[in-house]
Amino acid sequence: MNTISVETLVKQFRLDVLASEEYLQRRIVKAQAHQPGLELIDYFDFFPKEHVQVFGQNEVQYLHMLSDDERDLRIGNLMKYNPPCIIVTNQLGGLKYLRKYCTAYQIPLLRTTESTYEFMGKLDSFMIKMLAQEMAIHGVCINVSGIGILLRGKSGVGKSETAHTLIRRGHRLVADDIVVLKKLSPQTLLGTHNGKNKELLAMRSIGLLNVVYQYGIKAFQDETRIALDIELVEWKKKDLNNELEVADKHTTYMDVQVPHIQIQLQPGRDVAGLIEAAATSWYLKQQGYNAAEDFLQRIQTELGDPDCEDE
Repeated sequence: MNTISVETLVKQFRLDVLASEEYLQRRIVKAQAHQPGLELIDYFDFFPKEHVQVFGQNEVQYLHMLSDDERDLRIGNLMKYNPPCIIVTNQLGGLKYLRKYCTAYQIPLLRTTESTYEFMGKLDSFMIKMLAQEMAIHGVCINVSGIGILLRGKSGVGKSETAHTLIRRGHRLVADDIVVLKKLSPQTLLGTHNGKNKELLAMRSIGLLNVVYQYGIKAFQDETRIALDIELVEWKKKDLNNELEVADKHTTYMDVQVPHIQIQLQPGRDVAGLIEAAATSWYLKQQGYNAAEDFLQRIQTELGDPDCEDE
């Protein structure tokens, strides 16, 4: 399980530390922040205690309205659940009672100048990426016209060379050789590098190329959502290479299904062009157009299929 420290949030969002600075190494294991509401009226049946707790203007103003004894009771009850940290938004002040309890329970108290809505959106997005389930695979990740593609195949099949051609055509490298996949949701995979191979492309007979130095900043992208899984394989003479299948094939990574395409290699084939075409075809399918379905519809119409005429 991935974890991050409270200190990571402090550095990422430039948060002020108001209490328990010596405990910034506390670990965060849950991705989404929580605003305590019912908990402030002493209802804790569904309290997500392992989540970062965010106090906005509504929460702080409500606490200001309580008597000292009532406020201490509410805050004290919440602290007993030992959340990883508390973050106050909008640069709100008058937090002596929060400082007192955060110090007593060794819970970092942090503050940001940003609004609750703006800050929580950024915080959740950051923590989801950092805490996501992940795996590393051998391949190349490239962004083709805004569409993330995972390019796989046996060692030496030409993945990096194909990626180089795509980069020269204006597309962007994300990772070469080792691709880190992060599961952001049941339907979403993010592809990125592992840090060490950032911006680097390994070319046989040439060595490592830094694509940013070689082709400019637009040749690299830090991460991309994976839309297609393309496998480069050797040409097989007896295989039917003009498939008109309507149903998509898929590859599964961490229970997330990704549309899969197999491209057979042969001298003279424009593999980079085929990948560009595959990316465009995927995009058109998202917009509701499928060329194979269109073709079959025309055939059925030509044959006088009564179902097609009714439509």
